[in-house]
Amino acid sequence: MSHRGAPVRLGVDIGGTFTDVAMEVGRELYSIKVLTTYAAPEQAILDGVQRVVRDGVIRMSDIDLIIHGTTLATNALIERKGARTAFVTTKGFRDVIEMRTENRFEQYDLNIVLPPALIARDQRFVVSERISATGRELIPLDEAAVEALAQRLVRESFESVAIGFIHSYVNPAHEQHARDIITSIAPQLSVSISSEVSPQMREFERFNTVCSNAFVKPLMATYLNRLRDRLQSIGTSCPVYLIHSGGGLISVETAARFPVRLLESGPAGGAIYAADVAARHQLRRILSFDMGGTTAKICLIEDRKPKTARTFEVARTYRFKKGSGMPISVPVIEMVEIGAGGGSIAHVDSMRQIRVGPESAGSEPGPACYQRGGEHPTVTDANLVLGRIDPDNFAGGEIPLSRERADTALRAHINQVLGLSPSTAAIGICEVVDENMSNAARVHAVENGRELSEFTMVAYGGGAPLHACRLCEKLGINELLIPPGAGVGSAIGFLRAPFGYEAVRGTFVRLSAFDADQANAVLEALRAEAESIVRDGSSGRRMMIERRAFMRYRGQGWEIAVRLPNEPFDAKAPARLRSLFEEEYQRLFGNTLAGLDVEIINWSVRAVTESDPVEPVRRVAAGHDAPVTGRRRIYDPRSTDFLDTAIVSRDELAVGARVKGPAAIVERETTTVVTAGFEAVRQADGCLLITRKAS
Repeated sequence: MSHRGAPVRLGVDIGGTFTDVAMEVGRELYSIKVLTTYAAPEQAILDGVQRVVRDGVIRMSDIDLIIHGTTLATNALIERKGARTAFVTTKGFRDVIEMRTENRFEQYDLNIVLPPALIARDQRFVVSERISATGRELIPLDEAAVEALAQRLVRESFESVAIGFIHSYVNPAHEQHARDIITSIAPQLSVSISSEVSPQMREFERFNTVCSNAFVKPLMATYLNRLRDRLQSIGTSCPVYLIHSGGGLISVETAARFPVRLLESGPAGGAIYAADVAARHQLRRILSFDMGGTTAKICLIEDRKPKTARTFEVARTYRFKKGSGMPISVPVIEMVEIGAGGGSIAHVDSMRQIRVGPESAGSEPGPACYQRGGEHPTVTDANLVLGRIDPDNFAGGEIPLSRERADTALRAHINQVLGLSPSTAAIGICEVVDENMSNAARVHAVENGRELSEFTMVAYGGGAPLHACRLCEKLGINELLIPPGAGVGSAIGFLRAPFGYEAVRGTFVRLSAFDADQANAVLEALRAEAESIVRDGSSGRRMMIERRAFMRYRGQGWEIAVRLPNEPFDAKAPARLRSLFEEEYQRLFGNTLAGLDVEIINWSVRAVTESDPVEPVRRVAAGHDAPVTGRRRIYDPRSTDFLDTAIVSRDELAVGARVKGPAAIVERETTTVVTAGFEAVRQADGCLLITRKAS
């Protein structure tokens, strides 16, 4: 507890450009954005933590809890800068991770570039063993071969080993035995086995996942230990927890064992942040929009729960093309990601069209206007030229921006090719970015059978409030919420996250041959696994259990998730399961298929601590007009012109204060641009409710 008697909790999010730190002291929020330090990521954390502690007038020793999300594991996979890793698999399956699945993600590209396998062929090894699809041993494990391999791995200076045998998700005995042999001979090696990391069918996805885990495991273990040591060196010895891709909190020890679970931790925090806003404002359908320095993420949230999935991709060769990356089969909050961050670089393609991303200037060197060596125009440069950003107060005045450098970059890379003025080039860049993001949102909605006009947008991240109104115009959305602290939304989301973990296991079974006792045993084992991991940090909170089965009609290639009741199966289970499956199938696809057996591919059990109850927020109608602190000319896309625009300080807005567009509402970490067709009203909880003006 702090000297004020209030609990002190910190959320820390390392992004591609900025590291965000948010600290809650009771109900008070302190936040800061600092540039990410790639060489030593923990340095930005230490700098940010010390700053917010100073702002909050507390001691380092007052901090009770730190929750951390990081892109370090993701960057290591993308840049191939992990440990020297060996992959050990069943004889005959050495090339699975290179052969992939025959899917052509760009069907008509004759020069298609498939992602290279994470583990090179000369670092992949095979041993004789075989487990059947039912879990029966067909060929015993060749122990002598594993012993010889372990000695070879030591001689060749490997640091980490991934073990993935065929059908180990059903029977892990061979993987476990191989691990025991290797660690007895070479205890210094880090070993990951697929039956623990991702015990699911489909060997391509499972092998990629265990290889990815092994590849980043030594790096993440070293980083997490170094982070704890350095936090202690500046005076805090509080517990540190990590947020995982599925949106729950896990201990440092669990994160070090399964770092592959951290790959989408930052975006997961943002989705939790938006879901918390939805709960407080009693909204059933939310489109969360997170735009940072490198990417933009869009997620559908219904009934206050973000949509989830069992797989996602990293390190795409066609960065935002589904199917072009490494599949990772762990539970994740599902969202669509595009290269549309503030640091995304603009260029002119061979068709003389403006393109933006996926390359990003990041924080080193950063956009041209940062004056840190960047020479290419970015979205931030364009927003500066359009008047949306105050060059003297960017990131709370920590990063002075140069309009001259932004103009120079636009002239050199856009204007000289297309013959445009800097302002026209900047308009083109922002319109391309906004259209890319709105297209991604439309596709995501269509794939999920949703109509976006029925949703409320929640925008957060340093860049989202600059673009959110324009996106609402393009998508036909009439209502937008900008929560307090939106610029560091993901870090605040970490503070709202429950302790949670989802255990998954592949167990193929048809309803016509359903064994209730076997299914109950599998689900009970998964419940025990999930609860044991969550119990480490749950502080005695009541745990809720969510069970799901992944089901399909016989003959289909892919399955759907079906929620299950939390009660043991009995003789009536097959009929009940079929009913639940067809109810969900009907909702998704509009009809069911008669006469076909139904298959269960995977079981899943999620243990999650009960969340604190939220206080509903009563909507406040517009009252008096907000005080204007200044004016500047800002480009308004609805009017297609630069307009004399009111500048309003968010900190000075009283409850009910109205801001009519066009206007810019400024705060420390971001600026909310209210276009001419909208108006904003400050709500009781600090949110800006932005709605379309009456015609």
